[in-house]
This record gives sequence, C-alpha cells and structure tokens, in this order.
Amino acid sequence: MWFVYILLCEDDSLYTGYSNNIKQRFSDHKNGKGGHYTKSHKPVKLIYSEQLSTQSEALKREGQIKGWSREKKIKILKLNL
Repeated sequence: MWFVYILLCEDDSLYTGYSNNIKQRFSDHKNGKGGHYTKSHKPVKLIYSEQLSTQSEALKREGQIKGWSREKKIKILKLNL
C-alpha cells in the first residue's frame, strides 16, 4: 500500500508527499529527516491521506495534488484547517 498525504506546517503552509509508511514518514519530517521543505517549515499535523495500490499511482497523484492551488486542495479534498 502507498499513500499520498498532506501535512499542515507551523507557518500554515501545506506539504504534499507520498510514502508506504505515513507514521514513519511524518516522524521523519518532524525530526528534520524528511523533505527539504519540511526542514524549514516544521510539520505539526497530518491533515489528509489517500491510499493507492502502487508507488507509481501514488507518485502520479502526488504530482496532481501538488499542481493545485492551496484553495483547490482545501475545496476538493475537503481539508479541515
């Protein structure tokens, strides 16, 4: 199983990523071992996740979501911020 996820960061920004282990990946982000972005925009909460069958599907979906504006992410994914 693979997942696309969105994190809310302490500066109110959103970070989108993918992983096959969300709990471990979130922990990595919080400890500065995750993506470059989250080293300077500390994540505070997992606000969205979506399960996909393959890594390829997760990567494709991540790219799609990353291409959306913040407003579109909030509206389409019904994010509660």
